[in-house]
Amino acid sequence: MADIAIDLGTANTLIEIRGEGLVVNEPSVVAVERDSGRVRAIGLEAKRMLGRTPEGIIAVRPMRDGVIADVDMADLMLRHFLERVLPRGLFKVKPTVVIGVPSGITEMEKRAVRAAVIAAGAKAVHLISEPMAAAIGVGLPVTSPKGSMVVNVGGGTSEIGVIALSGIVADASIRVAGNEMDEAIMGYVRKSRNLLIGEATAEGVKIQIGSAFPLEQEREMDVTGRDLVNGIPKSVRVNSVEIRECIQEPVFAIVAAVRRALETTPPELSSDIIDAGIVMTGGGAQLRGLGRLIERETGLPIHLDEQPLTCVVRGAARVLEDRGLYQSVLS
Repeated sequence: MADIAIDLGTANTLIEIRGEGLVVNEPSVVAVERDSGRVRAIGLEAKRMLGRTPEGIIAVRPMRDGVIADVDMADLMLRHFLERVLPRGLFKVKPTVVIGVPSGITEMEKRAVRAAVIAAGAKAVHLISEPMAAAIGVGLPVTSPKGSMVVNVGGGTSEIGVIALSGIVADASIRVAGNEMDEAIMGYVRKSRNLLIGEATAEGVKIQIGSAFPLEQEREMDVTGRDLVNGIPKSVRVNSVEIRECIQEPVFAIVAAVRRALETTPPELSSDIIDAGIVMTGGGAQLRGLGRLIERETGLPIHLDEQPLTCVVRGAARVLEDRGLYQSVLS
């Protein structure tokens, strides 16, 4: 039976089939024809079209802030990924799916997720909150009375959870993460250099020279876009100091959310966190210096998982393997 774990993220969709490991890790983007609605590309191929499409084609992100913004597109995207990885005929035996969702998700948003996954061919859909899935994915003892803390920074949301006895004891969920940093970079380059750049370029700047904490050796790079004054393509040079300053607002919103979760943590669990520290997961956790900044602001040791992008899907897959042990973490 091909039971499936899914991390349906704002930036990337990851799918793991029980017993087979990770089979899909692609951007959550669908390119469609504006008039006919016909799908032209899904995933990596569609992401390459972002900001490059001719007038008749639009690149759509079905996910926004960690939840489904366009149910039809999400259904199309999931169906495409699942049909690609499940052997022909196996889809007739409908799989059980465990899917990671933000801890701050509303009932209406939960229904949208379930509807999309069932429409894509699932028999049963179990939801698991992202901090819990990430904690299980990195191997934290979530079923024990000992407290563990996870900070999962994704594309659309940052999820913080203090976990003990298979439950989230204290949490904070904010819709600020990697995408807001990209938008801040786009806004800064536009304002300071009169240069219009796209999402993909801004993301490239963040990955190459972005940081949350001063670097030992500051970096710089050339950024190309359209000059807003004369409309001609232009290249400008930006450095890591100015990029760090322009992404301060989203970065400090994440730090503030971590502090809020700590403030509502019971004292007994706080002592466990002092000993064990905070585990950071999610693609956004790879921003240089983010761990050091949180360490400075909280005084707690920080551990970044070796594969932060896959923690949620790994945790969801582990739940499928041992449903008896983890039954209480599912909704």
